[in-house]
Amino acid sequence: MVIDINKPEEKLFKLLVPCRVVNTLFEINFAELRQRGMQGIVFDLDNTIIPWSSPDICPEMLQWLKDLPAQDFRLCLVSNNGKERVKKIAFQCGVPFVAQARKPLRRGFRQAARVMGLSPDVVAVVGDQLFTDVLGGNRLGMFTIWVKPLTTQEFIGTKITRQFEKLAVRLLKATGRL
Repeated sequence: MVIDINKPEEKLFKLLVPCRVVNTLFEINFAELRQRGMQGIVFDLDNTIIPWSSPDICPEMLQWLKDLPAQDFRLCLVSNNGKERVKKIAFQCGVPFVAQARKPLRRGFRQAARVMGLSPDVVAVVGDQLFTDVLGGNRLGMFTIWVKPLTTQEFIGTKITRQFEKLAVRLLKATGRL
């Protein structure tokens, strides 16, 4: 199959392809990230580090996140959620945050990079959604990691987007991109 990257749909497909796919956050290869020059990591909130709508972070995940700066990574949470909810989780983790990011728009990702004092090309994005986390990170040239969602419970809008995501995954796999 010949791929014409000048076609809009080909550009979109390319923007939906994550650099890495993992089942859990604990599978992320931090040595590879350092080797690639990554200095910062942006984490999505819901269904990435905490189950959707959860008020708190589990102790194992909290400790895992708190250990990352010791591995020379700066961290930031980026979420489409409201400020108070994101602030509460970010405070528990001891990391900065960007709330109401309107992902996949670039603004929230750029703001996260600025907060960490880094350029986007040395920041990895970790999230559970292709159409928000991966698309947004790829639009800025960030290293994107797509992780399996923690739960199937989600915001109704996300449930709808998941149907499009399933279609995109089938097309990406059928064309050998994923």
